[in-house]
Amino acid sequence: MTPVRQRMTEDMQVRNLSPHTQASYVQQVSLFARYFNKSPEVLGAEEIRAYQVYLTNERKLAPCSILIAVSALRFLYKVTLHKKWAFEDMIPAPKKPQTLPVVLSPEEVLQFLDCIRGAQRPFAQYALKSDLSSLVSMARDHEANGLPAGHEHYRLLYALACKKAAAYGELRGVDSEQLRAELASLEVLKRLAYPGAQHLKLGALICAVGIVLVPIAVGVSSGMVSLGYRWVLHLFGAH
Repeated sequence: MTPVRQRMTEDMQVRNLSPHTQASYVQQVSLFARYFNKSPEVLGAEEIRAYQVYLTNERKLAPCSILIAVSALRFLYKVTLHKKWAFEDMIPAPKKPQTLPVVLSPEEVLQFLDCIRGAQRPFAQYALKSDLSSLVSMARDHEANGLPAGHEHYRLLYALACKKAAAYGELRGVDSEQLRAELASLEVLKRLAYPGAQHLKLGALICAVGIVLVPIAVGVSSGMVSLGYRWVLHLFGAH
């Protein structure tokens, strides 16, 4: 190792330059010296200029690559060899080309936003289904602790679950009523929130059957029977 190289390495070490920067600077100075086959101590401004012309015109290096060589030479001559030069003029740095940012068209912006929404949809669906499962787990914990069915806590959980199901349906593009039938967890909450609903529905069914069958038995007109039948369909949500 030459004395100049040894001193330059020590100068970089005491300034805590990164090992990568140290290796890069030493390499650049070594290439500069080998190009003239002389020690950098005896080379001056003209040689530096000629070397930069060589890197630009013959090697056709990019400005960022030339900038590394410029930084290495500036460090060598300013710090290690203590040259009192105007380094911005003596060892000029190449100007980086200014590139215009990519501007998307309105159609491309909309397409990009659609892609983002499409990527977020599965995560949102998973989060909503997870919320529904959590609500059911809370209800089952209340039930295990002896909270009677029909308590207001169950009704609150059921109301929250219905809102979650509606939001989940909007994400999936399906009707919320269809979704409620699809998600069995809502039925669990509904049973705990409104336990009397099943008994009421059974009583209504018996009443409805009576409305339809009794007129038939006593010979009431078909119009009356038809009216009772339509009422039964309305009662149970048939279309």
